[in-house]
Amino acid sequence: MEKGWLPVTKKEVDSLGWDQPDVIIFTGDAYIDHPSFGGAVIARVVEDEGLRVAVIPQPNWKDDLRDFRKLGRPGYFFGVTAGNMDSMVNHYTAFKRLRSNDAYTAGDVSGFRPDYAVSVYSRIVKQLYPDSFVILGGVEASLRRFTHYDYWSNSLKPSILEDSNADLLVYGMGEKPLLDILNVFKSKQHPDIDEFYDIPQIAYLSSKYEKEGLHLYSHEKCIESKKAFADNFKIRYHLFPPFCCIMYIW
Repeated sequence: MEKGWLPVTKKEVDSLGWDQPDVIIFTGDAYIDHPSFGGAVIARVVEDEGLRVAVIPQPNWKDDLRDFRKLGRPGYFFGVTAGNMDSMVNHYTAFKRLRSNDAYTAGDVSGFRPDYAVSVYSRIVKQLYPDSFVILGGVEASLRRFTHYDYWSNSLKPSILEDSNADLLVYGMGEKPLLDILNVFKSKQHPDIDEFYDIPQIAYLSSKYEKEGLHLYSHEKCIESKKAFADNFKIRYHLFPPFCCIMYIW
């Protein structure tokens, strides 16, 4: 049986007879149900697990936030992605000039996603639903999971987990770790963050100190020392393992 479109509005959710979706995905791209769009792939993976998933493409962050409110809180978690591109690369040229188009928006029109979209979306969700579970994914989140140099502000920024107030981050190709994450939610609808510890390709903030594994310099240390920041990059570049990243260590 051919699958229909995933619901993107309250009317479509109601027409399916759902009281609430299990997972709601916010994306900075228009909704294109194609495997070249990460948000669509992740949504279909969730659906294949027998769960109810809705997609909210390019939510309006400038008005009364009705796009963030319209489907309420999901049974499991919110997923947040900037889309197929880092939102800053999407918006600006290498000379920091504003681009006039957006290939991932209907009509190639720009201006339908904010700068630093992942953080903006995630903070809004946490503001509206403080007790909700938020998972970040996509290229913008993946490349910003550690202390990183931000070209646009010419500064070192901390992990996007700190800036976004999100609970968990999945980096790289997210299909496999997503299945492990869903299994945790299926066993316990409101899991503690450390219950995800053994899942590869995830990152989260924790106050617990772990003796095992690779230890990186903290964001504060990287601010103090360029060498510490360079050493962190060297470790990640040469010994890049698909293990869980728990910040901050030193």
